[in-house]
Parts: sequence; C-alpha cells; structure tokens
Amino acid sequence: MAAVDPSDPAAPGPGPGLTSTEAAARQARWGPNLITHQERQGLWQTVGAVLGEPMFLLLVGAAGLYLLLGDLGEGLLLAAFAALSVGLVIWQSRRSARALDALRELAAPQVRVWRDGRRCVIAARDLVPGDLIALGEGERVAADAVLRAARGLSVDESLLTGESAPVIKRPRPQASDASGSEACAQAADANAAWSVRAGTLIVAGEGVAEVSAIGGSTTMGQIGASLASIDVAPTPLELQLRRLVRWLALGATLVSSLLVLWYGLWAADWMQGLLAGIALAMALLPEEFPMALAVFLALGAWRLARMKVLARRPAVVEALGAISVLCVDKTGTLTENQMQLRCLVALDASGQVLAHVKWHAGGPEPGRQLLSEPAHRLLEFAMLASQRGGVEPMDAALLARGDDTLAGTEHLHPRWRLAQAYPLVPELLAVTQDWAADDGLHHVAAKGAPEAIADLCHLGPDALAALRTQAQALAARGLRVLAVAQGRGLAAPPAQSHDYDFTLLGLVAFEDPLRPSVPSAVAQAHRAGIAVVMITGDHPATALAIAAQAGIDTAAGVLTGAQLQAMDDAALALAVGRVRVFARVTPNDKLRLVRAYHAGGAVVAMTGDGVNDAPALKAAHVGIAMGVRGTDVAREAAAVVLLDEDFSRIVDGIRGGRRIDDNLRKVMTYIVAIHVPIAGLALLPLLLGLPPLLLPVHVVVTEMIIDPVCALAFEKAPGARHLMDRPPRSPSLPLVDRVLVLRAAWQGAGLLAATLAAYAVALAHGFTPEEARAVAFVGLTAGNLSLVALNAGAGLPAVSLVSRDFAAFWMVAALALGLLALALGAAPVRDLLHLAMPPLGALALMVAAIAGVTALAWAARPRLG
Repeated sequence: MAAVDPSDPAAPGPGPGLTSTEAAARQARWGPNLITHQERQGLWQTVGAVLGEPMFLLLVGAAGLYLLLGDLGEGLLLAAFAALSVGLVIWQSRRSARALDALRELAAPQVRVWRDGRRCVIAARDLVPGDLIALGEGERVAADAVLRAARGLSVDESLLTGESAPVIKRPRPQASDASGSEACAQAADANAAWSVRAGTLIVAGEGVAEVSAIGGSTTMGQIGASLASIDVAPTPLELQLRRLVRWLALGATLVSSLLVLWYGLWAADWMQGLLAGIALAMALLPEEFPMALAVFLALGAWRLARMKVLARRPAVVEALGAISVLCVDKTGTLTENQMQLRCLVALDASGQVLAHVKWHAGGPEPGRQLLSEPAHRLLEFAMLASQRGGVEPMDAALLARGDDTLAGTEHLHPRWRLAQAYPLVPELLAVTQDWAADDGLHHVAAKGAPEAIADLCHLGPDALAALRTQAQALAARGLRVLAVAQGRGLAAPPAQSHDYDFTLLGLVAFEDPLRPSVPSAVAQAHRAGIAVVMITGDHPATALAIAAQAGIDTAAGVLTGAQLQAMDDAALALAVGRVRVFARVTPNDKLRLVRAYHAGGAVVAMTGDGVNDAPALKAAHVGIAMGVRGTDVAREAAAVVLLDEDFSRIVDGIRGGRRIDDNLRKVMTYIVAIHVPIAGLALLPLLLGLPPLLLPVHVVVTEMIIDPVCALAFEKAPGARHLMDRPPRSPSLPLVDRVLVLRAAWQGAGLLAATLAAYAVALAHGFTPEEARAVAFVGLTAGNLSLVALNAGAGLPAVSLVSRDFAAFWMVAALALGLLALALGAAPVRDLLHLAMPPLGALALMVAAIAGVTALAWAARPRLG
C-alpha cells in the first residue's frame, strides 16, 4: 500500500508515473519484485533435528524396553510422548518462524515512486515495470531501471562487478527510450551509462529512473543473490547453551550408565536398571535451555517491533539490556527534524550587520516589504545553494520560506540551469552550486558551516571574529546556523569550489524543536545508569543549548571534532569519561568515539542515518538507524531500526531488552531448579534402598509441563517495577552464572526434600509403593507449578500473578491439574502410570507441605535488582 512521501509529496518528476490501476495490472502480469526468499527450515528438516535430540532418543529407548517387557500400555504411552515432543518442537519452531517472518516484512526495503501523479513510498516488492522511481544518496536500487533524469549521480556496482570505483551515470538519450511493460521484455543494456541495476548503491547525487526489470528478471535475480535477509544464525548465547547441554548430556550418560551397572550388579535386575538409568538421564538433561532461548529471542524481537523498535537480527536482543552508553545525533533523534527558517542576518564583507529579520513560530509574518535588498539577496542565494526536491530538511525549510516570501519578485529563477554542483565533503562543510542564466552568465551560491564559508571567502581576522560573534549568539539560542556566500561566475565551472571568488552575504538560522518526549526519556536513561551522549555536526553552542534542554549533562562542556583529532588515545579515553556533548564531528570522529567507549568497557549504542555513519553503526554493539530518513546503507549496517524515529523508542527498546534478559534469567533459574528434584527423586530412592519413585513415564509427564511453561509463562511475564532504576547488566556476566545455579539449587533442594520425605514417610506408614508414588507425584507437580510462579513473579508484587500477563501460566496450571486429577481418578490411567489412590488426608498434607515450602521461598524470592 502506497504512503505519501513526507519529505516532498509533490516533488516534480519527468511524468505523472503509473496509475494505481495500471500498477495493479502490471503486478498481476509480472508478479512481485522479489529475487529470492530466505528459505525457512522445512518440516522434515525440523523433524530430522528433533530425531537426533538426546531426549527423543531416550524416549524411544524406554518405549522399546517396555515393549520388550510386554508392557504394551506403557510402551505405547512413551511412544506417544515421543511423537508429542516432536509436535511440540515443530509448533515452537513455527511460532518463532512466524515472528521472524513478521520482522522480515517490517524490514523489507522501500522505494520512492510516482503513482497517480504524486510521489509516495511503497514496498520495493510492489514495484512494476514502467514505474518511475526516485534515487538518492545512500539508497540501494530496488530494480533494474533506465535513468530519465540525473544530477551528479554516482553508483557503486561492486556487488555485481567487483569494481570498487563508483560509476558515473547519465540519463538515457530520449531517442532510445523504451516505455511501459515493453521495458521488461526489452531490458536495457546492463552495462550502459544510463542503466542502474538492482542491488547497486547510490553513493552520490540523485536521479529518476524508469523500472525496466524486476525480481528474477533483473541482473541480480539472474545471479540468484538475495540482499535483504535477516540473519537467523545461532547467536553466541545459543551456541554457549548448546555446548552446555552437550556436556550435560555426556555427564548424564556417564552417571546413568553407572546407575545401570550398580542396579544390575546389586539387585541383579538389569532390565529395571536400564529403566532407572533412562529415567535418570531424562531427569538430568536440561534440553529446554536452547529451545527457551530461541523462542525468547524470536518473540522478543517481534515484541520490540510492536514498540516501533525493529531488531533486524534477533541476536541484538541480547545486547539491548546491557547498553551503558547511548550516543545520539541531535537532528531528527532529539529534535523533530522539522526545520523552520527563523532568522536572516545579512552581513557586509567585514561582518557588520546590514539587516536582521526574524520569524517567530506561530507569530505574524514580516511581509515582503520588510525584507531589505541585503536580506533579499541573502535569502535568494541561500535558496540557490539548496537542492530542490531533496531530503535535506534545511533545504526544504529555506525553499518553502523563500517561495512564499520572494514570490512575484525577480529573485526566483525557475529557468536557470544547474551547471555544476559541489557537494559537502568532510574537508569542506559547505555546498556550492553554479547556475547558468538565460544570458549565459553564471551565478554561484554557497552555504554551509560558518567556518567553512569563512574559508571560502578568505575573511580577515576582524571579519572572521565578527562572523563568529553573530553565529555564536544565534547558536546559543539553540538555533542551527549556516552562512551563505555569493561567488563570481566563471566561463566554465572549475574543478573545486575554492577556485571561485566568494563574498560573504550573511547567516541563516533554523529552529528544530526538541521532541516533547525527549527530556523524560533522557531522565529515564540516566536513572537506568545509561550515559546519554550527543554527537552532532552542529555548532558547539547549538549543541550545548539543545543538550541542556534535553537534560543531557553539559557540566564538562563540549568537545569539537578538531579537538578530538588533536587528542591521542589516552587523552580521548579520559575525555569520553566526563564529556557528554561532542560537536562539529565527522563520521571518522564518530567511529573513533565508539571505539574509545568500547575500550573503556562500555556497551555502546549509536544512532545514525547517513552513508558515512555506517562504520560507526557497525562498530557499535547496537547500531540504531533511523527508519524514515535513514539511508539504506545505514539501515543495513545497523542492528536496530527505529520505525518512527522517536528518541523515546530507544529507551523503550532498552526496557524491552532488559525485560527479555530478566525473563531469560528467570526461566533458566526455573529449568535448573526443577531438574534438581526430578533427578534427585529418580536417583536417591534407589540409593536409599527404597522402591523406584520416578519411572521414565513420570519424568516425561513432568517434562511435557516444563516445555510449554518455559515458552509461554516466562516469555509473557511483565518486567519488574524497578527495571529502569538499576545499572545495566555487565556484558561479562554469563546467563547461567554461579549465583543463578545456587539460587536454583536452593529452590530445587527444598522441593526435593519435601517430596522425598513425604515418599519415605508414606512407605513407613504402610502405604504401597504405588500409593506413596502418587503422594510424591502430586507433590512434585504442585511444586513444579509453584516454582514457575516463584520465578516468573520474581521482582514483581504478588498481585501481578493474577494479571492478564500470567494468563498463559494459569492455562498451563489448569491443564496440569486436570491431567493429575485424571491420573488419580481414572483406574486405567492409574495403572498405566503405576499409581494408586492414596488417602485424601495424605494428599492434602502433601499439598500443604509444598505450599509451606513455596511460601518460604516466595518470601526470599530474588528481587533481580
């Protein structure tokens, strides 16, 4: 569905483009503009992966043993549980895949296209042959196309050709144009100077092109490459947990083998020893670890996307909760990126004020008659140095004000032709444009940073000091200041803008209001122990003024890019520890700052939107790109994309990352805790000379409760009340650490002691092994659910357990209790599970004991910060 391009919906193009009806007809004929889909793991691949899991193999082995013993019912029951485990893994795998598919849809590239006479933004997959598309710096070309208009267009085709040098492109000669759907059948010469190809990168300039081929018909499609895909490779944490499970599987195999030998030699019952060994191996194997992590990362990324924070790779969810330094740009991140021209200060060559014009937000317009000739000329040449129809907000603000103020005067020149453009470069922060008039004369306009324009104008010391004073006064009000100069035209445009002879005209100042949500979001980040750092290309005084309004610490003042470049690494390390505002920085400065914070042990998040921001975005632990104004290159380099560019979304994402991190630690605590009583009840009765308590079927019934609880109750648990009132997690802290294991072991030991004591007491009071087993099994199930409530509610008030966030837990609890009632109340099920109905008083006493243990544990439950 097309959305109006907010930057310039009425931007002129070489034609009205296709109508919606024409586009729909062509899409029906040619299909979507898709090259390849990222292949999802197929059904049989998922099944094959499950068949190799240790738990599945143990289930199959136990079922085979029961069938050999002639116990058809128990053998078939275990076989059914084996099939159920396959179905459960497939369900959870598909659930995660659907979440990732939703992320891919959000991350799909978009393109500016003319439809129904207006420029709008559509998904690249909806392009059709004959569409007119806009090309701009930092964008990837979405389809093969023929240029209709271009200005300084340079394309990086290294992805296809391997050549690193950008290729200059020009419009196709009109005589050879092909139009409409014929273009797809008669594709343009891929090597022509007027052709642009899907997947290539616009590195400079802008243009308009007509789509000639889409999808598999493009050069990229014929190669069979895929560009926009989400990396779903295992994360480092997933690999760490898989290694842990493998080692535990080896340990469980060793211990279970020793139990089989001991049981066989001591009791001379090898078959029962095999069953006991399988039960112990099942109890010791925490196969839920990697499954819970995979589900949490996929669904966590999906939940973040609902908060307008698109995690392009689920792995980044791990890093969000640990961010300790947040580096942000000013324009568009802290501010609304809605520039308005507020002030003109016309100056003479010596820097003295000739005219001063102000526009107030919401106030009366000054009227054309109030603009003196110096102010007129200043505004006129500021417009001539601006790019009409571009995406630069200050250009749009200048042109909008100038079109309104100078309309009907001689200062607008719609018929002048742009003869040469000199874009902004790191060495000279100014833009120069050379215009050819109808009479053949050239008129040159430049605008940029005051110090850059001063350099072009070769100002003397006194004029330079006067210019700085005026710029400083405007910047101190939080205005963004540019200087404007007029150049003397030459017969032919020179190689560089420095070759013109420039005269200073004055200053133009813009206001970009702070976003209303920024001060509270910055305050929240500070409470969370996160250092908020502004890194901007603006004037230092402007940066300090906006930083103060936002609540960023300005006590240490501001450092400029020039000062940073003069520092060695040791001095920079000291500076980043105290300074929170950096101004007049270049992309290389940004990269160096990110690396300096890295070296200091910080987990760094970095925002950016331009091509030159990509290195810093990639170097940061969490690169954050702007979803609307950000370039494709920035979005590809970043791990996170803000879908609505609101600074508060970054803080929301950090909160979401911390919630996911907390809940992962909660679920890992629960998994370790519940395996303590399961393993203990499978092993200790045998060592104490008591009848076996847990057989393989009992372990499996308990495991069937654990998996859905992990995926549902913990993933949906809300964040703690003080989630953002504590320092970030140390990146060196492992997910399963010593504190977590000790806490889990303490919880599990309490449940083990209560259940084992009840089993021993029941046997001592004359209960049959089946009756005593029923008492212990009721206690284990009740304790299992108690451990879920205990850990999922850690850091939360008790009342939260009855909230909607815990609806999944109560559904699982109701199902578990229903199955338990069936197991005790239906004779066939009791016999199948080797249970017998004990006295109700014993069951009530068991439940009361578990409730007491849970109450004590709840009183000392972990606060998690």
